[in-house]
Amino acid sequence: MEQVQIGKVYRHFKGNYYFIEDIALDSETKERVVVYKPLYERKDSKIWVRREKIFLEEISLDRPDNITGQKYRFELQENLVKDYTK
Repeated sequence: MEQVQIGKVYRHFKGNYYFIEDIALDSETKERVVVYKPLYERKDSKIWVRREKIFLEEISLDRPDNITGQKYRFELQENLVKDYTK
């Protein structure tokens, strides 16, 4: 399994983009957890965490909410970077 890249932008299969802040370890299990934030305005939270295993899991291409047609829940967007000037 690949590992999530810190400082990169990933796209969720529902279409939104997220910036990877860091990788943390769960204090109980030592499992890797992705710390990320949305690159769009949200009122409920500015930072999120998700187990890396789930972050990188395969999803069905037939899901009605898979509007991007992605194979994975989150996919690295090589050509996108976070603009720190805004």
